[in-house]
Amino acid sequence: MQTLTLWPHRSLPKRGFVWFIAVTAAFLSLPILAVLGTGVLWGLLPFMVLAVGGVWFAIQHSYRSGQTREELVMDRSRLQIRRNDPGRPERIWQTNSYWVRPVLRKGPVEAYLTLSDGQREIELGAFLTPDERRSLCDELLRRLSHLR
Repeated sequence: MQTLTLWPHRSLPKRGFVWFIAVTAAFLSLPILAVLGTGVLWGLLPFMVLAVGGVWFAIQHSYRSGQTREELVMDRSRLQIRRNDPGRPERIWQTNSYWVRPVLRKGPVEAYLTLSDGQREIELGAFLTPDERRSLCDELLRRLSHLR
């Protein structure tokens, strides 16, 4: 039995997130220092808070989407894919591994990777880059031919 787990890459670790928010807040505070003690401060302050809050929210959303996992379990008689998305129930696709063919084709993204057993088709690695999808297709072809 062979297992392959896919997940999206996130280049900003949690520690880097803290530094990024701190530096962003510090740089956005510089114009505030010029108007400290005036009424203009209260006009600029909400926009600064909205900017830092927006960046915070966007990066947190990116971290949540980075929890997506696709796990392929293959043996001589069966191929099973489990997809876990945050906030959604787990989805499972199972078929006979002998009939599965990975296919790269034109689709909504470059190098659109699908697995097909002749009856059904499933998208795989939507969160990967085109080069990673090409590499994954080659790896799946190699592994599936080895199982046969």
